[in-house]
Amino acid sequence: MAKVLNAYQKGNETAIATGDATSVAITGLSAGTVVATGDYQVAYVDGSQTSDKVDVPGFTVLAAPQDVKATATTDGANVTAS
Repeated sequence: MAKVLNAYQKGNETAIATGDATSVAITGLSAGTVVATGDYQVAYVDGSQTSDKVDVPGFTVLAAPQDVKATATTDGANVTAS
């Protein structure tokens, strides 16, 4: 079985997401959400073996761009957003 990276909410033994050997995505958070270091943890899982969990560094969820506009140019486009 291949090694994968699992993400967990702090204090929870059930994985909320499973990735590949190098990354995992934590989804479902609203824009502007501030996540403190340790609110999420990751661990490698290889079959029935699981590594120690490691705290994910804190981060803030970015907002998606608004009012995206594209203006054609001779070699592509200029794209702007607010």
